[in-house]
Amino acid sequence: MNWVQALETLKQVDWHVINPLYSISGFIVGVLVGFTGVGGGSLMTPLLVLLFGIAPGTAVGTDLLYAAITKASGTLVHGLNRTVDWRIVRRLAGGSIPATGLTLLFLNYIGASQHGASGLITTVLGIALILTAITLNFRKWLLSRLAAYVEGLSDGQTRLLTNLFGAFLGVLVSISSVGAGAIGVTVLILLYPNILSARIVGSDIAHAVPLTLIAGIGHWFLGSIDWALLMSLLIGSVPGIMIASRLAAFVPERVLRPVLAGALAVVGAKLSI
Repeated sequence: MNWVQALETLKQVDWHVINPLYSISGFIVGVLVGFTGVGGGSLMTPLLVLLFGIAPGTAVGTDLLYAAITKASGTLVHGLNRTVDWRIVRRLAGGSIPATGLTLLFLNYIGASQHGASGLITTVLGIALILTAITLNFRKWLLSRLAAYVEGLSDGQTRLLTNLFGAFLGVLVSISSVGAGAIGVTVLILLYPNILSARIVGSDIAHAVPLTLIAGIGHWFLGSIDWALLMSLLIGSVPGIMIASRLAAFVPERVLRPVLAGALAVVGAKLSI
């Protein structure tokens, strides 16, 4: 698909068709993201695939642009608060952007809407959800176990590992739309233990914007974006995130996170088998 064809797809969208069920789902996911901080992809994509029967490629592509839009506002806030380490963002992007491009070329080669690609996307999505669940439940244990292996690394070695991890995220996120949140923060905390958590989170969110935007545009050219679905989700999720963010202080996160992690693990197992 070229630029002309891609723009034609926008003209053909019936923007008046807003599905309230999708908006309600977006609101629920937005609330959970606001309460727990877990990336929307790990919640939204499996919901679209398993509950609404959306094709895996369309669910991933639509969620990528959804993530780019929602995380752009988060990056703006973190940028104004000076809680983004742009050095880390550049290092991650140095690996993720080329890897995203190569992954999109691969998906185009095998046909993103074909059965084989759908099977690949579903399997990778399931694995990504299980990894997310593990990092949510066992982050402290993982960090304590792995800390000894990264102590004493030079800045050059840390930069290389960050580039390589960025490449891993580029492949994982481009195929599944999951991984830039909980997994990304955990690895960055491990590689940069002396940087404040707020700057780690801000850097992870800032890096997710170009990553999900480029991957989302790539999926648009592959023909796997449902624009009406995207608008329906945003109508619900934006107020959901805003409301939950204000109420987050009153909700016991230590209870929500394990429950959410357990649900992701079960869904991930179902998708990957």
